[in-house]
Amino acid sequence: MQQKFKILLLVAMVISSISFAQNSKITVPDIPGFYTLKGDFHMHTVFSDGHVWPTFRVKEALRDDLDVISLTEHIDYEGFPDLIDKDYNKSYEIASKAAANKGLIIIKGVEISPRVAPYHHNALFLEDANILPTAYMKSGKAEFVMKDSITHDQLMGPFLAAQKQNAFVVYNHPSWSWWDKKDTVLFTAFHQELLDRDILAGVEVVNSGNYNVIAHRMALEHDLAMLCNTDEHYDNHPRYKDTHRPMTLVFAKEKTAAGVEEALFAKRTALYFGDYVVARKPEAEALFKSSLEVYIERKLRKAEPLMVVNFVNNSDIPFQTTIKAEYDIEGYPLGQVKISPHDTTKVILKAVWKYPEETRIKVTVENVLVSPDAGLTTGFILSTEGKK
Repeated sequence: MQQKFKILLLVAMVISSISFAQNSKITVPDIPGFYTLKGDFHMHTVFSDGHVWPTFRVKEALRDDLDVISLTEHIDYEGFPDLIDKDYNKSYEIASKAAANKGLIIIKGVEISPRVAPYHHNALFLEDANILPTAYMKSGKAEFVMKDSITHDQLMGPFLAAQKQNAFVVYNHPSWSWWDKKDTVLFTAFHQELLDRDILAGVEVVNSGNYNVIAHRMALEHDLAMLCNTDEHYDNHPRYKDTHRPMTLVFAKEKTAAGVEEALFAKRTALYFGDYVVARKPEAEALFKSSLEVYIERKLRKAEPLMVVNFVNNSDIPFQTTIKAEYDIEGYPLGQVKISPHDTTKVILKAVWKYPEETRIKVTVENVLVSPDAGLTTGFILSTEGKK
């Protein structure tokens, strides 16, 4: 077994050298009163059903400019039982050592993974992952076989053990098709019990870049924190080579594990995937306005007075907006304006005739979702005396 382990470790180290030639910088601003930390709270390694070593996840996170990650091994499945001893704290320990003094926060977590209600959940900020029971399993050694007869108490067991450790529990990817076909209710009586017991705290609205409208509605209806994770089992580079990796933006009071924990329980998150952001309105509006500098310049075009609204986007996020103003907008039918990242977008207001001291701009940000049915609506009151 020792020889097999050495071979596996060698292969993992070789794989770990791939895809790290160039780091990517992700620019999103802090918001008033909080640091914006970039995180991924759902990933796997060879210590469950993943195919990379924990140090790979650290290098990957540093390459992708993350601030915080959690390696959430399935507590009910061992991918390599003949090679690796069962220890669900081990990937955290290896990753923590690799991340030391690199500015990357590692959170201890696991995934509780029955294929009946309540289905898959992550438990984060654990003290000891090994004491969570899996009495509902018949075999988890290179196969996933649950017992023929499973009790409610067996399914509740790991959640109660997580609660004793004050864990932050997240409902993962609601609606996967291989779940119990007899139960089409995704927020089940079991989930309501977890909520009533103050165990369930969040839901994964975006998994592997896929937005889940059901999970978004669930978060708002049940007042759950929203998360966006990769759920990666391999190297994520091929999947996201043409974009940034999906991430949870955590608005924390301090850059520590405790700061992340406080922010998640307070539901201060935004989900950044592709060109989209999902957040509750306070966080969505703060992120949007913190990304921009907006000011007006007075201009004359021959004898025609104009006002030029400058939207300076200092972030990586492109904003698809619909703008309404107190004056006519030139060149953008229906006021549809893309505010490109790291660029200045100029919007000309005409039919001014006489310059006001200030003017109001109303903005709907179509790709910043505050609900499944609505983009962020906000506005600016701008002095027309120019940049101050």
